[in-house]
Amino acid sequence: MAENNALKELSQTLSQARILLAADVREELIKNVDQNLLIARLIELHKNDTDTSIADTAQISAIIEQINSEKMPKPVEVIQRSEFRSKASEVDAYYRIRNKEHESAEGTVNDFLSYFRNRIDKIKKIVEERRAVLGLSPSIEAIKSYTSGREVAIVGMVTSKITTKNNNLMVVLEDETADFKVIFINGNSQELKALFESGRHLINDEVVCIKGKISNQFLIAKEIVWPDIPIKEKKKIDDDIAIAFMSDIHVGSKQFMERNFSQMLKWLNGDTDSKSTGLAKKIKYVIMAGDVADGVGIYPDQENDLAIPDIYLQYRMLFSFIQSIPDYIHVFLMPGNHDAVQRAEPQPPLSEEFMKDFKMDNVHIVSNPAMLNIHGLDILSYHGTSLDSIISAVPEASYAYPEKAMVEVLKRRHLSPIYGGNVVVPSKNDQLVIDEVPDILHMGHIHKNGLAEYHGVRIVNSGTWQARTNFQIRSGHIPTPCILPVYEAKSDSFVSVSFENG
Repeated sequence: MAENNALKELSQTLSQARILLAADVREELIKNVDQNLLIARLIELHKNDTDTSIADTAQISAIIEQINSEKMPKPVEVIQRSEFRSKASEVDAYYRIRNKEHESAEGTVNDFLSYFRNRIDKIKKIVEERRAVLGLSPSIEAIKSYTSGREVAIVGMVTSKITTKNNNLMVVLEDETADFKVIFINGNSQELKALFESGRHLINDEVVCIKGKISNQFLIAKEIVWPDIPIKEKKKIDDDIAIAFMSDIHVGSKQFMERNFSQMLKWLNGDTDSKSTGLAKKIKYVIMAGDVADGVGIYPDQENDLAIPDIYLQYRMLFSFIQSIPDYIHVFLMPGNHDAVQRAEPQPPLSEEFMKDFKMDNVHIVSNPAMLNIHGLDILSYHGTSLDSIISAVPEASYAYPEKAMVEVLKRRHLSPIYGGNVVVPSKNDQLVIDEVPDILHMGHIHKNGLAEYHGVRIVNSGTWQARTNFQIRSGHIPTPCILPVYEAKSDSFVSVSFENG
């Protein structure tokens, strides 16, 4: 009799971890258990074995009994009040999703060259479209034949930045043809001081335009032209709907603020005496920007910080929460650096294997980043892992004000301008370039709420639902948990609803 496919797949997967199934293991034993969970438990059980291990019926039965007896933490029951009449339920949903498609790459030299060339080409076109630069040189190689004193403008990638012995700033700009040294004079005039300060804000790997005058083998800088975003005209939205933004829920962490999160879900259902119930009635969409689960093995000794040490159970709990969101509210969920997808960005949507039976028509699993069009509003949502490197590289940027770092992202027209600050796939098409200017830029990751407006674009960092961690205590970072930013589309305004007291 042929071995059943499920048993065969289990055997093949375990064999890769040097675990063999005993001959007495039968299909009936494993047919009603989550195989991924069973595999994870078996691998954990035998992780210290020095030789090939054997998993027999008794051992597997004990693990299955343990799995079946486990009680996953249960969210507070949420019941929608019968008198709660939602305005949003009477409005038809209108949305479009543009995922950033995952592209495979082998990480060869040619992959990296193609990636950076594509970035330069895309941002150079953005600079040209701004019409702020006249006489743009076709390439950096071309200016090497120019005579001293000639005024030029070049576009290239910043590859290094150093302070010279004369306390000037020297920046190396490079494109696919050559590189060139640019000098920012540390002078006494207000104009030179301002330009020198702008030069200090240049960061490695960003693509920028610099105007200046040729002086032998140097370009003496006179102006920096960032690709930047144009001033955007506000869109008029007739539908009186609202969008709730959240991120960094970290389900599974001991620091996950479950009681507060459940209180927020009650609020969405009208099951509260809060004065802001009128706002809850307008919410038609919820956008979750990554780190929805705390994950497993994300950092050393993470198991000490986990209330739920199993990744599958973490997502089961997450989706049990999401099930209590009213079905007229559409939820867009993307991964972050703690979630169970590849770390390299763009990140693909969360795999359906983690959703199991929790598939819902109003829940949309999207990539990180993703562009959403909601009732005509373009919303660029990105988890925000690159904010760490931007904050460390840009003077005056800080974890206390994530919205300021997000402005720097818009100025550079790139979600992750510093290569290596977070892992990025070196694909032929750099999908982290901000080629479409959004109406709203949404990020998380920093665990700190922030709101701002830049050139007509609304900026929102949605904070966290995780209490202050030991790492944050050691680093002096103070998060702002359980504050829900809500955007009212008709009035073009943000309201922050606090659930800090649960």
